[in-house]
Amino acid sequence: MHKIAIVTGCAKGIGREISLELARDGYDIIGTYNTSLNEIQNLKFKIDSIGVKFDFYKLDLRNEIEIKEFCDEIKKNYKKIDLLVNNAGLSLDNTFHEKTKDEFMQVLEVNLVAPFLLIQNLNQLLIDGIIVNISSTDGINTYTKLNMDYSASKAGLINLTKSLALELENTKVYALCPNWVNTESIREMNKDYLDEELKRINQKKLIEPKEVASKLINIIESEIPSGSIIVMEDSYDR
Repeated sequence: MHKIAIVTGCAKGIGREISLELARDGYDIIGTYNTSLNEIQNLKFKIDSIGVKFDFYKLDLRNEIEIKEFCDEIKKNYKKIDLLVNNAGLSLDNTFHEKTKDEFMQVLEVNLVAPFLLIQNLNQLLIDGIIVNISSTDGINTYTKLNMDYSASKAGLINLTKSLALELENTKVYALCPNWVNTESIREMNKDYLDEELKRINQKKLIEPKEVASKLINIIESEIPSGSIIVMEDSYDR
């Protein structure tokens, strides 16, 4: 019988590669997406061809009611979840004076509050399982003026990970914190700005999503203590 993993925000980028890597590792996947229907359907085709099961749900992680309904559906259909990957993220970068409360709250809701609500609602299915929260070095030491809400949310996710490791004695909880990753949104950034940021934090090249996925597999297959914060500084581990 296959293990079961939930991966939020799995239609593109890091979530897509994590889902594919877990599928190759024998996991049945439950994925969520919000707007990228074509991409999630393409991912289903690829995962189905691997020979494991892939179910996907449309889920707006800013909406507590939708989160509750999703969790109720999971609890109705599954007795155990082996792995929850809180991957979905939102960044609405702009200047300090232009940033609105609504933008700030949307970022917090997706990046911090939604993982908490998912874990709170699904924790009974995750006993003896693993939770991996995809945070960022922006929550530690690579933050910029334009993404203070994103950085605050990722710092909060790191601290939430540590607190949950104390609360959930029978579930391992980790935070994986990569530097800049080669995703679609990053490739669309101003190249000069990106080059300046990479130089500022001494990152030699973008981390590939496949590398993040491989690191996640390494984490869940190791004996790393629950509550550990794992940093990926470059396209290799220093």
